[in-house]
Amino acid sequence: MSDITLLATRQARVGFEFVYHGGAPVCRTCPYRNACLTLDAGRRYRVTRVRSVEHPCVLQETSARVVEVTPVARSFAVEARGAIVGSSLDVERYDCGRLDCASWAVCAGPDVPTRQRFRIERVEPGPAECRIGRSLRRVEAV
Repeated sequence: MSDITLLATRQARVGFEFVYHGGAPVCRTCPYRNACLTLDAGRRYRVTRVRSVEHPCVLQETSARVVEVTPVARSFAVEARGAIVGSSLDVERYDCGRLDCASWAVCAGPDVPTRQRFRIERVEPGPAECRIGRSLRRVEAV
């Protein structure tokens, strides 16, 4: 299912991926905010269609195009007992300082949301590495 939003003209192309971080303070007074601020902060999206409609954008200091986007699956390391295809779970960043761990980027890294609900699309076989002893599985979730 596609969502509609606005992107700067130079970003408005099919296949472009981005992480939506929410609206900026300048967006509060924008007449197009109801069309633009429709996505979930912290999620990754891919542009699937670019429409011909353009609007001025004060934040980008250029024009913005209306685009259709879909959420993109992301990799996470989650507790093994909750790694079930089709289930929803709250993903949050683990408190871990082991930067030498192969799973650190998908369980404690800066791209992992602080707390957000995702639906598991795929569970990778076997446990994910954890240098502090957690029982984790790597999943793809939307």
